[in-house]
Amino acid sequence: MNDFTVLVLPGAYATSVAATLDVLHAASVLAPRLHLARPTWRVMSPSGGSVPVSSGMHIEAAALPKRFRSDGATWIVPGLGIDDASAIATRLTQEDARLAIQAVAAHAASGSHVAASCSAVFLLQAAGLLAQRRVTTSWWLAAQLQRLEPSCIVDADRMVCADSAVSTAGAAFAQTDLMLHLLRTRFGVALADAVSRVLLVDARQAQARFVAPTMLSNGNELIGRLVARIESALPHPPSIGVLADEFAMSQRTLARRVKAATGKSTLALVQSVRLNRARMLIESSRMAIEQVAEQVGYEDATALRRLMRKVAGVNPSQYRTGGQVPG
Repeated sequence: MNDFTVLVLPGAYATSVAATLDVLHAASVLAPRLHLARPTWRVMSPSGGSVPVSSGMHIEAAALPKRFRSDGATWIVPGLGIDDASAIATRLTQEDARLAIQAVAAHAASGSHVAASCSAVFLLQAAGLLAQRRVTTSWWLAAQLQRLEPSCIVDADRMVCADSAVSTAGAAFAQTDLMLHLLRTRFGVALADAVSRVLLVDARQAQARFVAPTMLSNGNELIGRLVARIESALPHPPSIGVLADEFAMSQRTLARRVKAATGKSTLALVQSVRLNRARMLIESSRMAIEQVAEQVGYEDATALRRLMRKVAGVNPSQYRTGGQVPG
């Protein structure tokens, strides 16, 4: 019996698949040195054989069995390799995805654990596994997931959410964070920490630091215009009342439309624009933090530091040192 089953769909994001297998391989190598059992796993796909993933790569996989048998493994679904939110629903209606959805639903019904990251979280939703749970996905897909499953709590700021037997993670590279979480849960802290040290993966709790406001629009014209308006006004961002007046709607209507499109409040959208500008200035200039704060409309550096710690979980200086935040 295997500890993990990696369920790969054609077109899956190659980096997500590779991260999954590399973490498991590293754990298998390191486990004996810690006097722990080696993790075991298998790779499966709806049809088996050589499965094409993104970037022209292929991976060998066994086919899902015709009849489901409970195996006690944690099933892991790497990101589906979809970069267009509108394409997710269509992808999940295809035959291979429907077979995967049925298999995942049956596996979860047996009481076993399932996990997914990024767009693959929508496969768990299609399998009926997210209702009443706290989950996450890539921050730019969060609002769409919330619309599909209103009864769940989509906590897009989190890198990994674990709710009972369902674990979810953010954008594609959060697959590494998800795998470390699953190792920690199944094999203990020592093995997960050893793998993270060998692979140079630091603990990351939040996606908020990576949010690019322009991508929150997902093609939504209103959000695109709002972001452009806020950016052009810095260091004196317009108030929410002014924005509502300029866009000829009430503050309540504006809030409802921003929430529906981004999953965030209007104030959070304004803050994300300001913080993104602050990050760019810190990374690309030698301005003191006090000067950066002034450029994005904060009275002093203390206010900027406080908000960055609250929203992104980092101090402004960490964007400059490169300690944990990728460019």
